[in-house]
Amino acid sequence: MSEHQHMDLFLKEEDRMAREMFHGFVDKEIMPVRQKIDDDTEHRIVGKILQRLTDMGVQKAAFPKEYGGGGSSSVVSASIMHEELARGDSGIATAATVTTWAFLPAILAGNKAVLDHYGPMFCGPDLKMGCFAMTEPGGSHGGGGCDIENPSMHGCKIRTLARLEGDEWVINGQKAWASNSGVSDAYCVLCTTDPDAGDEGIALIYIPGSCKGLTFGKFENKAGMQGDKNCMMYFENVRVPKEFRAAGPGRDAQLFHNNVLLARINTGALAVGNARGAFETVLKYAGERIVADKPIRQHSIAAGILADMAIGIETARTYYLAAAYMYDNPETYGSVSSNSMLSKASIAKCYAADVAVMVTNKAMELMGSYGYVRDYDVEKYWRDCKIIQLWEGGAQLGRFDVCRGYYDCSL
Repeated sequence: MSEHQHMDLFLKEEDRMAREMFHGFVDKEIMPVRQKIDDDTEHRIVGKILQRLTDMGVQKAAFPKEYGGGGSSSVVSASIMHEELARGDSGIATAATVTTWAFLPAILAGNKAVLDHYGPMFCGPDLKMGCFAMTEPGGSHGGGGCDIENPSMHGCKIRTLARLEGDEWVINGQKAWASNSGVSDAYCVLCTTDPDAGDEGIALIYIPGSCKGLTFGKFENKAGMQGDKNCMMYFENVRVPKEFRAAGPGRDAQLFHNNVLLARINTGALAVGNARGAFETVLKYAGERIVADKPIRQHSIAAGILADMAIGIETARTYYLAAAYMYDNPETYGSVSSNSMLSKASIAKCYAADVAVMVTNKAMELMGSYGYVRDYDVEKYWRDCKIIQLWEGGAQLGRFDVCRGYYDCSL
């Protein structure tokens, strides 16, 4: 890789080593089969790749060391992995990393019951998958991702209800669009104990994938991101021990909003990885394709387009790493639960996602008809990256959250 390929300002030596390791993994394990992933409806190829990542310790990285995990808490390290894997396939990157996202609330809360139950399983040698389920089907009474993730709503739009009966939570409701839904061994489900209780009613409850009363709809037929499965989830009198709630009233809301914030940073990394893959593809093509007796990239109009792509990728990477570094160093940059940190994380996501859409569109323009066919990789990057811009409440909620760092934005 060239010296300009990565910004090392925020990286420790172990981060640089991990970056090289995942870069090599993508070149060896993902790139040779990348064209086959969209047709891998049974996830045989994807499953093998995810198992190899499990062999590398990705699945257990964030779990405490006493359970056999890696004890990793660095958001910088996590975001680097997201970018490198997304350079190969952002769907696989999502499927591989959502498990950590699902278990972070229990890990941060030190929930012994959840960790005792799931820790040995997820720190073992076999591939296990986790799902963080928050979005609900939209409708006249709300429940869509934009309302649920909006901190100013204080959980009042959550319709998945959890009520305590003796020593068990009983959950009823529906969830939609969650990554790894329908294929996971464990689900962290965003519920409410009382929609009128505000943040005090927000509850994060862990549910085994085989739990009675949990059923699934058909997998969504998406334009891209086939490495990640999504389907409707239905909860009908699902019962789990009361200890399977992540923390408790108030604290669960903090853990939920922390998960949203972290997702924004890592989404920025995913978007950059996707854009980088498209840029590297078109850069090679533009150096080999001859027009008017010279390579396309030697024409001024093409050089200007390639420059804009590079500018976007480098600035988006630098900013998501800056946001990750600030999160990792709250003693210097302030509380991770502040509106200021949410704003920075949202800038990282919004900007990087916009860059990815721009880069893949420009790559299609430079490659013309060749960019549109599946023999090349650009059309897949183009299809995969759009949802990155749309998820986590959408591009507009992300911008509202940017504003929260600068003034009292109640939208």
